[in-house]
Amino acid sequence: MSKLKAKTNEIINLNSEDDWVDNVVLEFLNPEKFKSFFLFAGAGSGKTRTLVNVLAKFKEKYGDEFRQSRQKIAIITYTNAAADEIIHRLENHTIFNVSTIHRFAWEMIKSYTDDIRKWLENNLKAEISDLNEEQSRSRNLSNKTSIDRARKIESKTRRLNGLDGIKKFIYNPNGDNITRDSLSHSEVIYLAADFIRNKPLMQRILVSKFPILLIDESQDTKKELIDAFFALQQAMPESIALGLFGDTMQRIYADGKENLDKAFPISWETPGKKLNHRSNKRIIRLINSIRQGVDGVEQSSRSEKLEGNVRLFIAERSSNKPATEEKVIRVMAKLTKDPMWNQDANNIKILILEHHMAAKRMGFLEFFEPIYKESRLSTGILDGSLPALTLFTKIILPLVVGHRNNSQFEIARILKKESPLFGEEIWIKSENQLTALENCRKATAKLLSLWDKENDPTIKDVLQSIMDTGLFTIPESIKPMVSRTKEEKESISVAEGAEEEETDTDEILNAWERAFENPFSQIERYSEYLSEKSKFGTHQGVKGLEFSRVMVIIDDEEARGFMFSYDKLFGAKEQSTGDQKNIDEGKETGVDRTRRLFYVACSRARESLAIVAYTDSPDVVKKNAIQNKWFEESEVELL
Repeated sequence: MSKLKAKTNEIINLNSEDDWVDNVVLEFLNPEKFKSFFLFAGAGSGKTRTLVNVLAKFKEKYGDEFRQSRQKIAIITYTNAAADEIIHRLENHTIFNVSTIHRFAWEMIKSYTDDIRKWLENNLKAEISDLNEEQSRSRNLSNKTSIDRARKIESKTRRLNGLDGIKKFIYNPNGDNITRDSLSHSEVIYLAADFIRNKPLMQRILVSKFPILLIDESQDTKKELIDAFFALQQAMPESIALGLFGDTMQRIYADGKENLDKAFPISWETPGKKLNHRSNKRIIRLINSIRQGVDGVEQSSRSEKLEGNVRLFIAERSSNKPATEEKVIRVMAKLTKDPMWNQDANNIKILILEHHMAAKRMGFLEFFEPIYKESRLSTGILDGSLPALTLFTKIILPLVVGHRNNSQFEIARILKKESPLFGEEIWIKSENQLTALENCRKATAKLLSLWDKENDPTIKDVLQSIMDTGLFTIPESIKPMVSRTKEEKESISVAEGAEEEETDTDEILNAWERAFENPFSQIERYSEYLSEKSKFGTHQGVKGLEFSRVMVIIDDEEARGFMFSYDKLFGAKEQSTGDQKNIDEGKETGVDRTRRLFYVACSRARESLAIVAYTDSPDVVKKNAIQNKWFEESEVELL
């Protein structure tokens, strides 16, 4: 064998060192002898590829058998986007049931109406009892905490008293779930966990329908549900294969199960993937050093990968942040000799800690913040699923863009698809179709005139125009807002004795009211943030994604969070008494959570990585970054 061929084979073997994992996992799913497992798959290791490869092979080998027995493999993912990607790769085959954890949980429990009612009754009684006990210990019942607690007691009591009047419970995994008969996201998870643990009938149904259950991003799956699945597998080990895919270093949500890699039975299989296919070598060395003090796990790089670039830029917290970040981009372009390091949104991904940091930089903070602060709307505004938002982002905004581009075809397409004035029913019932067409034209012209002479109307003005003409259907959740009186807008509560649903609706309408007082251009910027065109993402939200050029922005003060502290991670701030107590007791600290978040953010980069740290102690951050052996001195720059 020639030296060249030998070297080529060596490279092929190195870059294929994890290929055995796919075949091993397939064997675990053999219906003749199930084996449950935890597959460790670090950043960039091709976890999703392994999952899809295994399932594709399973379909070829056992698909007919499963289809004939009406059984399926359940694949639980963390996000809708991840579910859609896996469904697409598996060509939507009938033996696979791919869904988010919330959707899966709801499908399992939704027919158990009486059991749900009983669980809610017991849970509400316990919560009310705890709140009453806390209230009895309060020294000042007129302070904000006590007033909020009293409102919670009243709200929960109303809900408890109204349970018997609910014939059927409802739930939308992508909605705000605010009506009296709806369940919250957390309730659905807790209910499913309780039923899986304690209802033999549900256990039998689950196992007979889904003898194989695979959980992606298992480290961030709610610990109550993970524990329930563990109990199910231990109770029926011959009947179900439970497979967990994940990396404990990438657990970034507090409700995930701690030390998952040590929690499952000793009989489980534990294959692991060691190769990082994503990143250049220097980036892999950085993320290896970040996790060194946690579990010592190290990844290796593909042989053909370049060295890559990593830089830490440290700036005073009081500095001009837009100017600082523009300077970093220019420095990275020069350092990497990569012209793609520029302001083009498609070339760089900028990772911030909280969504409002992006909202502030992109110019939609005033619209975003009131909705995000309302807990029942916060999830929907982050994924854009709220009907009140899709009216503007999916219908009005494209209509306005078509108007700007003078595209009559696009305007007509949107009207034909979305406007009730253009609907088939109108045309059939109309005695004079020309009149109906003219009404639609006038309504459209009235709406689009709001943008004449480069005006930027408020969102409320846009909504009022649509309400006046009936051009589009307005979601029921915001209809009352258009006609609310001034007194109703200023009120933060309704009269004593009102239903809980009315109280909740009033608070939510106040949030929409504050958001819709802002210019429509903020909707456009918000829509851009949601799209793949946006150069911004959060440290948490990009888990599972990858980008050629990444800038990670660190700023505890601007993030306004309490779960993470980069100042403590980099030694610019002392650990608190509570942190030290947790350390002494072997519990997780904010520094532990931040280290994992930092790992996730840095590991998104393929080619080059810039970290911008805003701090009050630049010299301290620099010293510790070097002492931690995360960065060489030549890789750290004070701005």
